[in-house]
Amino acid sequence: MLDLIPSLGPWLPRLADRQFAVATIVAASGSVPRPVGTSMLVTESGEVLGSLSGGCVEGAVVALAQEAMVDDVPRHNVFGFSSADAFAAGLTCGGELAIHIQPVPAAAAHPLRTALLQLAGLGPGQSVALVRGLGSLGATAVVVPHPEAFRLAAEPQLASLLHGEPAAQVESMVHRGGPCVVRVAQAGECPSDPTNQAHPSTGSAILVESRLAPPRMLVFGANDFGAALVPAAKLLGYHVTLVDARPAFAGQPRFAAADQVVTDWPHRYLAAEAAAGRTDHRTVAAVLTHDPKFDIPLLEAALALDLAYVGAMGSRRSHLQRIEELLSAGVLPERIARLHSPIGLDLGAVTPAEVAVSVTAELIAARSRAATCAPLRDTTGTIHHRAPATAPTDLNPQEIAWT
Repeated sequence: MLDLIPSLGPWLPRLADRQFAVATIVAASGSVPRPVGTSMLVTESGEVLGSLSGGCVEGAVVALAQEAMVDDVPRHNVFGFSSADAFAAGLTCGGELAIHIQPVPAAAAHPLRTALLQLAGLGPGQSVALVRGLGSLGATAVVVPHPEAFRLAAEPQLASLLHGEPAAQVESMVHRGGPCVVRVAQAGECPSDPTNQAHPSTGSAILVESRLAPPRMLVFGANDFGAALVPAAKLLGYHVTLVDARPAFAGQPRFAAADQVVTDWPHRYLAAEAAAGRTDHRTVAAVLTHDPKFDIPLLEAALALDLAYVGAMGSRRSHLQRIEELLSAGVLPERIARLHSPIGLDLGAVTPAEVAVSVTAELIAARSRAATCAPLRDTTGTIHHRAPATAPTDLNPQEIAWT
């Protein structure tokens, strides 16, 4: 439902004192256009906010939503591709979506209505999480304004429902960001009972949607390659900081696209940011200085941290010399193995702009275990891998069988 935040404000008057329904993707497999957590609002009159499939199944979902509003009973339906019936609602891309529809009565006190009012007041990039119930827990919805500091014990409504492994999964996913459906066994239920998995009216689950502040990219090196990489990284949603120890280089107008430009020795800046808690497991470091006096102390500092990605520009000869110097400095081989050097994928890149594409392509590939880096025409299977951070049990939010 977080995907609706930018459009919620103008829509609130249509929902005031009226019933509506929230349709949400709760499971996805194969090639699907939207991920788990994507929602659509449907009013009594059939007005719609949002989209679940780009048009493939919306008509059928609206009809189900209106049925749910009539009898105030949630609906749960699976849409896939059916070549047997050309007129059936389905996905032409061949994937499969499980969609849960929760009716919200006109009463102002319903938790989902309250949650929508809270979400409508947020900015488009503000950190927030929404933890809400599905199935028999449909009357639960909690907005978490600071996901990174979330503690389940501080939310009595959720703490009373979640214990053991499900509690740990929910807390972990709120902290890490991304969507996840966590199966919850209620009194008299068995979490592994296939009957409960097949019939949501008899089962229970928690949907976690967590949106953290944009991840940071630290670009070290005020040169042509840095100037090309900064805007490319912005396109991927990073908060970009350009760092260079030379004021005459860092102060050039061509780096104005960066969110922040810092003049400091790279290793000293990185150490200070880490000590202040401003780096985390999503932070990316791109070392483009190509100068040992900057590179080696910086890489020592970067490889000592648990960053998402550390890449360094240079030739293969430079890379071998860099490894020798890092080993001599006492950096452990397993830490050096995390270094992406030479930086980027082998795309045949030559110009700074092409190198920026090469680096951002490697970034995307590095954060997905399913990436093959092969041309799509030479591969088989699903195209849209979408693998957000997983819960502690390696739960994949895209493959949960809550259907």
